[in-house]
Amino acid sequence: MSVPTPGEPPADQVGARLQRLRTERGLTQRALAEPGYTAAYVSTVEAGKARPSEAVLRYFADRLQVSYQELVSGVPAGLRTEIMDGIAEANQLVDGGEGAAGEQLLAELTERATGYGITDLVAELHTARGALLLRRGALAEGREEFERAEALLADQPLPARVRAVRGRATAHYLEGDVRYACYLLESTINELNGGGLPDPGSLMLLYAAVIGPYLELGALERATKAAGLALDLAPRVADPPAVAALHRSVARTHVAHGRYAEAEAALVRAQEVYQQWGIRVEFAQCHWMRGYLAAQQGRLAEAETELRTAARMLRESGAAFYAVQVEVELADVRWRLGHTAEAEELLGQLLASLGPGRGAVHAAAAHRLLGLIRDRADDPAAAEQHYRTALELQREADVTGDLADTARLLGDLLDRQGRTREAVAAYRSGLLRLARPGTTTLGPAPVPPPVPDTERHRAPTLP
Repeated sequence: MSVPTPGEPPADQVGARLQRLRTERGLTQRALAEPGYTAAYVSTVEAGKARPSEAVLRYFADRLQVSYQELVSGVPAGLRTEIMDGIAEANQLVDGGEGAAGEQLLAELTERATGYGITDLVAELHTARGALLLRRGALAEGREEFERAEALLADQPLPARVRAVRGRATAHYLEGDVRYACYLLESTINELNGGGLPDPGSLMLLYAAVIGPYLELGALERATKAAGLALDLAPRVADPPAVAALHRSVARTHVAHGRYAEAEAALVRAQEVYQQWGIRVEFAQCHWMRGYLAAQQGRLAEAETELRTAARMLRESGAAFYAVQVEVELADVRWRLGHTAEAEELLGQLLASLGPGRGAVHAAAAHRLLGLIRDRADDPAAAEQHYRTALELQREADVTGDLADTARLLGDLLDRQGRTREAVAAYRSGLLRLARPGTTTLGPAPVPPPVPDTERHRAPTLP
């Protein structure tokens, strides 16, 4: 039997496919062969004892009325395009509130791609399903989908696995394992940059994804650096939705620096793309961020409008888990507007959907807010309980800045009760967490992209 050159399927696979297609069409070996070849030659090819040339295969493909590619690989012409279009359609169905129909379409596409052995498309479908599962809060199941995609692409170059890696890191982040999410993204960045000039699109996705974990860990300088490096790469990336997602992440670094006008400009850029492409969930998340911005600046009525819009759009698009996170911030705004009972009731309802392994960061925020509400209502026992629950969640998630702030609130509460020793212990726990090695410094920074320094910006600016 002849030995295939790299990238070619074995001769016996081509022969078996030739025999199947011929039989399905009711052709004899002679009918397929003549006038260009003999029945004996067809028999030899079908038995895998000869590797026909491209010219021979194109002759047989024409006789069988299939494409050359389908005969060689077994994949019908246009199937790849059809499946990618199907993934886009499934996402549109889910965005439009038809989640069951969207997931059913993904399942059907996965079955087709698996049947034809198109591994990279099967992995893409697992990645797409993982993203949908995260939206509705099925975090462990979503993470498993990303892991399946990575396993299918294990022998492929790293850029092919980047979307799955990013999805898995996002799942860990949402579950509350912020430090591991950061580690996973950083190690992948290092691997990409360490191998020479990497794919700019893949690298930009990773830098954009790591900004959130950095900010949660209190590593503002590193988040700002990641934003700048990602913006340097953006002009070389022909993926408008991915660039829009970057601008959303960059807006967070601007907010952390108190640069609200720059954050607003970044969000406008992102919203324009999402609206043009009809990407509803991400468009809703821009409303979420605009609401947060308005609340930070004391524009509470505007903040409420933006947050309600975001929550409604997210629920309509099947992203109930993200909607719950928005509503934690909405409860804060309602409380600040004087609607205390409503805010408490909303937070109580939301906590049924949040907790360890399922939005721990936002669960901690809900408990912290409930602690503040009870503190102001002169209910120190309830306030202390909520503060301590928030601290426990924040320790597990390793969200340093939030933890230090909650520790301060608890310390103040205890000090007002004359429990000085306990208050000092609370203050110390927050300060020690901030100063702990690996908090504001997470070990060596990721290797920067191998491009000349003159191509880099010193601070994140919109390209």
